[in-house]
Amino acid sequence: MGDKVHARTGAAGGTPAAGHHPRALRNVALVGHSGSGKTTLVEALAQTAGAIGRAGRVEDGSTVSDHEEIEHRQNRSVQLSLVPVDWDGHRINLLDTPGYADFVGEVRAGLRAADAALFVVSAAQEAEAVAATTRALWEECAAVAMPRALVVTHLDTARTPFDALTRICGELFGGDDPDAVLPLYLPVLGPEAADGHAPLTGLTGLLTQRVFDYSGGERTEHPPSGDERAPLAEARARLIEGIIAESEDETLMDRYLGGETIDTGTLVTDLERAVARGSFHPVLAAAPAAEGARQGIGTVELLDLITGGFPSPLEHPLPAVTTPDGSPLPALDGDPGGPLVAEVVKTSSDPYVGRLSLVRVFSGTLRPDDTVHVYGHGLDGPAQEDRPCHEARTRVGALTSPFGKQQRPLDACVAGDLACVARLETAETGDTLSGTGHPLLLEPWTTPDPLLPLAVQAHSKADEDKLSHSLARLVAEDPAMRLEQNPDTGQLVLWCLGEAHLGVALDRLRDHYGVQVDTVPHRVALRETFAGPATGRGRHVKQSGGHGQYAVCEIDVEPLPAGSGVEFVDRVVGGAVPRPFIASVEKGVRAQAARGVAAGHPLVDIRVVLRDGKAHSVDSSDAAFQTAGALALREAAAEAHVQFLEPVAEVGVLVPDDYVGPVMSDLSGRRGRVTGTEQSGSGRTLVRADVPELEIGRYAVDLRALTHGTGRFDRSYARHEPMPPQLADRVHARQG
Repeated sequence: MGDKVHARTGAAGGTPAAGHHPRALRNVALVGHSGSGKTTLVEALAQTAGAIGRAGRVEDGSTVSDHEEIEHRQNRSVQLSLVPVDWDGHRINLLDTPGYADFVGEVRAGLRAADAALFVVSAAQEAEAVAATTRALWEECAAVAMPRALVVTHLDTARTPFDALTRICGELFGGDDPDAVLPLYLPVLGPEAADGHAPLTGLTGLLTQRVFDYSGGERTEHPPSGDERAPLAEARARLIEGIIAESEDETLMDRYLGGETIDTGTLVTDLERAVARGSFHPVLAAAPAAEGARQGIGTVELLDLITGGFPSPLEHPLPAVTTPDGSPLPALDGDPGGPLVAEVVKTSSDPYVGRLSLVRVFSGTLRPDDTVHVYGHGLDGPAQEDRPCHEARTRVGALTSPFGKQQRPLDACVAGDLACVARLETAETGDTLSGTGHPLLLEPWTTPDPLLPLAVQAHSKADEDKLSHSLARLVAEDPAMRLEQNPDTGQLVLWCLGEAHLGVALDRLRDHYGVQVDTVPHRVALRETFAGPATGRGRHVKQSGGHGQYAVCEIDVEPLPAGSGVEFVDRVVGGAVPRPFIASVEKGVRAQAARGVAAGHPLVDIRVVLRDGKAHSVDSSDAAFQTAGALALREAAAEAHVQFLEPVAEVGVLVPDDYVGPVMSDLSGRRGRVTGTEQSGSGRTLVRADVPELEIGRYAVDLRALTHGTGRFDRSYARHEPMPPQLADRVHARQG
């Protein structure tokens, strides 16, 4: 790492890794807040490595990563993209992830495919905003001991100086040990401009004690000047102490404190091991698009950090694997000669190729024309009644290595590498591919629960014919979306993570599948019930020649406790209603209850007592008594007060302590009842509340705005409760 930087005098593309053996592979996900410069950094790394001749610009829509038309229109990433480069005998798979919160599902897919994460933090944003949008992802990586490093960008327009931002990151991400997050290089800033900002012109290596200067357009190195030595010595001492604290050599700290000078080679080796273990997180500065420099400032140092400090697939723990029935198996070891175990981490549609599945191979080697076993449940966990596991045997077609939108043919994909498989029609994101002789199943990763609903309907008859299939394909490609055919409202509802996520879904329906949809207001499934007892008489008598229709029934209706449904009781005496027709009355009552008696919502929590009636020996029939039962229930409803019931959700809102007050106040304004609070980790509180679902349709968007992106919530149906009378008319007008 540090010694490589010292020895290198210029950028080079490096030589391709021989055969891309797992030990020569590095899978790195770039994550960070929106606008931090991840895509620009990937472009600069690709240029420095010689993979492209000239770096593109996000503003021009010319970058390798952002190749979808919607990304060009919005000037931001909306999907996971793979850019492989070769450096110093290694293949580095750079996984560029979106920074906007709506696309966190793509980020989690990138983390699943990666063995390390590069957190890109912009100094141009306030430190609080940086912390808000990166802390959750950092904690996810920490939970699986994912090695991480930080890159600070936009120092030329910094609102937060490098040293202050590094200190804040140490406090936020270092846990109990802020010295686990320390700079490996110090930025060298040029003359201050008229706006008060100074450009990044180079880096000073703390271990090598060399300045790497980019100010002349080419990367050169020289010793630090006299006024640079004091801050360099202080930062270097802290870095050395941080490295030694993570060293496996327990004598090293005593030797250092005793005055012994620790060899730089020993420090570099210990640093690389600590980074690979995920216990130490170096910080670097970079200017990927530095004006006047022929390559991005800090890109050589980053590539060396990735190859020297980040683990190979053989060194990073792999997901647990089981048999399809759930029996655990020994851990995978990433052997290219072992049994095939691979996973679909992303599914997309290409207008020319069709479905493309991005696959991470964890064990064995995947080759074209292999027959594989596809087994999975998407990302919803074990098989469920409404979504059973699916499996199939399928033949692998051509393998390609994606480079942005380009597809480069591959002869094979070994354990640890990534490849695209075309037309893997039976596989969904999250499915496992394994050898046909021994089907296996990888433990799934989690995806966020989509909580923002959008009701859609086909724009035309032609769209209606394609809508169901297209939506199913869309959801199979993006497990952070959920499709629901609501049985109560009849609406087709697409659940997403936010408004931007919804916008991308609609664009893809139109552009990829040729389906135009109209959005309609989302309706919440209400219920009706009787507020008090009532009676009703249903009389259905018609004579039209031949057999007529004759049925009379009298009922009593009384309310029942919540959750009781519809109870039917027969109290007819003397055969006033013949036994065969009692079931007909019940059928008619239940059918009318399902249709509702006031505003078309299902009627629940009542007891209907059939107490009397009349029949005709010739004209009575099953159909006549069904009609009479329905009429009797409607007459009872006209006599009684029908109350409307609204669904109530149990909501758990996790927020930083600073936002507990505003969140509780907001929930109260939504007619919510706070049921409790509890501490959830350092500086966070979980607020639990019961909130009517009518009030939280857009809560996914509103909570993000209220907490500056720091809050998240979950919800589950609890019960139906009476709706305040003053709201009923307004709700009916809004829901149609």
